[in-house]
Amino acid sequence: MERARKSRPFSIRLSQTTDRFVAAEAQRTRRSKGAIVEALTEEAARMRRFPGIAFRGEDAMREAWVIGTGLDVWELVEMLHDYDSVERLVAETGVSERAVELARAYHASYPEEVDRAIAENRRPLSELRELYPFAGFTLAGADE
Repeated sequence: MERARKSRPFSIRLSQTTDRFVAAEAQRTRRSKGAIVEALTEEAARMRRFPGIAFRGEDAMREAWVIGTGLDVWELVEMLHDYDSVERLVAETGVSERAVELARAYHASYPEEVDRAIAENRRPLSELRELYPFAGFTLAGADE
């Protein structure tokens, strides 16, 4: 998730249970409690703005996905580009129109995040082999 300018500080009181969770997450991820609360708040705000969106993945690599599809938002946006229309994508994949529209709306609000994930997915195999020579890329017929 991208970082916007910070607002002015304010104080909050967390329940003991929530405070223990935040403290444990801060220790586990080696981040401040404030950074944990900010990340959790950002995700919650996005999920409220876009009902049907959730987040998954490791702390530094959490990605938005569309609940019920198994697909990350960036995957649906990339599929939409490949299929050229919502109607064709829905007809040929069985993904619901609502899921596609939800991914499009999220992309419109967070284009840098989604476009970065698409670009990362489209990196040439030769570049990945150079960066990670021992990863054992063995995709048949996928040299580029």
